[in-house]
Amino acid sequence: MAANCFRIDARDNVATMLGAADLGVATVRNGTDINSIELLEPIDLGHKVALSDIAAGQEVIKFGVPIGRASCRIPRGTWVHLHNCTSDFDTRSGTLDLHSGATTDTKYE
Repeated sequence: MAANCFRIDARDNVATMLGAADLGVATVRNGTDINSIELLEPIDLGHKVALSDIAAGQEVIKFGVPIGRASCRIPRGTWVHLHNCTSDFDTRSGTLDLHSGATTDTKYE
């Protein structure tokens, strides 16, 4: 089955995966506008894929608004998440576990 992702706003430089996907071509949907992108790595359901190269320090845009900044260069077709993006909304985003999102800087006893 072909991979699909959804670009919420025309200004977005990321799209959200509508299913888990491996390497290969994914369809990018934005209303009636349909394009494709080559996925360079596996990306899970609900995670973001870069629709264009994003330079280190450049805004990551989703919903038509900046949601964070690239902490390193993010090539087109790669996974955008905690390992390469810092949140504008959660200052602790850099301390969260990459896959679960759980805090890594808090110890519970």
